[in-house]
Amino acid sequence: MNIILFSLSEVELPLPRSDFRARHIMEVLRRRPGDIFDAGLINGPRGQGTLVAVDEHALTLSFVWGKPPRPLSPIRLLVGLPRPQTARDILREGASLGVAAMDFVRLERGESSYAQSTLWTSREWETLLVTGAAQAFCTRLPEVRHGHTLAEAVATLPGGVTRIVLDNYEATEALGNIPFPTGTEVVLALGAERGWTPAERTWLRQNGFQFAHLGERVLRLETACIAAVAVLKARLGWP
Repeated sequence: MNIILFSLSEVELPLPRSDFRARHIMEVLRRRPGDIFDAGLINGPRGQGTLVAVDEHALTLSFVWGKPPRPLSPIRLLVGLPRPQTARDILREGASLGVAAMDFVRLERGESSYAQSTLWTSREWETLLVTGAAQAFCTRLPEVRHGHTLAEAVATLPGGVTRIVLDNYEATEALGNIPFPTGTEVVLALGAERGWTPAERTWLRQNGFQFAHLGERVLRLETACIAAVAVLKARLGWP
């Protein structure tokens, strides 16, 4: 962790010694009473925490807050609901890269049982977002939804966004060459791990999606997400 994140309700309370953040402060950062560390409020400002005192059960902390970081990059991922481990990688790395939102959608070639994974039912996904943001020294977390159909997710998109779909098989243009207006929000759709069906391709075209590829290599879904976001951030001029 490059910054330790807290919710607003936690900052006035002692931090239990059993909490992973307490262990990080004591064992990784090796802070002692009076020492400071980088801290942040989830979706709020960054600042510094001070380790005030340590007892058998908890750490007493105090905080001084500065300014919030800049907004997240204007990129929304629409991802065919993948295997839980793949979803974990995308959640963590998407948060680290600073995408604004991630929708994990049901597709024809997806496995419906993935939506019942403990990743989603236990809200583990929220922990992965915090882990990714902390790695990036950021407090902002992406909006995440899961379990909707592709049509339901697209119906909620704001007007005026650039719609792009990655497809190794039918796209003729590289993602880096797809034209879109400066300052636009980009929605990037990536298919299920078994790929898009012909009917889904037809539907995407009818709903304004431009087809793009990342080159001739066929990438794992989580790798394609990272590579595509990097390309889009460079195109958007977003750090």
